[in-house]
Amino acid sequence: MEASWASSEHARRTMRANRRRDTKPELALRSMLHSRGLRFRVDCSPMRGVRSRADIVFSKAKIVVFVDGCFWHGCPEHFIMPKTNTDYWSTKISRNSERDSAVNRKLKDAGWTVIRVWEHEDSSAAADRIEAAWKRAVQ
Repeated sequence: MEASWASSEHARRTMRANRRRDTKPELALRSMLHSRGLRFRVDCSPMRGVRSRADIVFSKAKIVVFVDGCFWHGCPEHFIMPKTNTDYWSTKISRNSERDSAVNRKLKDAGWTVIRVWEHEDSSAAADRIEAAWKRAVQ
């Protein structure tokens, strides 16, 4: 096995098991939006030049939704820095936050509405926010 960034084999297995798409919070939100009659694209890049893949994209309305994990994106309420390999993790989380900000700026400059939802947020409240943005965009 090649050298790993993980502090232990257990940590490596745990991190590799994290899903990139179709997480429980994403599925709950998508289900709620779909039941409200909203149709969207899933796990795609909203425009050329943006390498980040959005969780939900309303192409015609130019709305993009990211469902951010509390750990990976440094949630101010729930993020707890790991006790091992702290240099790696603090750099990693900082880079993720910087990338999120850069993606938000790039999309907003191109006329997109960017909605970020924390994984711990109530799906119904998040769906309300998204539906309201969609209604404003299609009027």
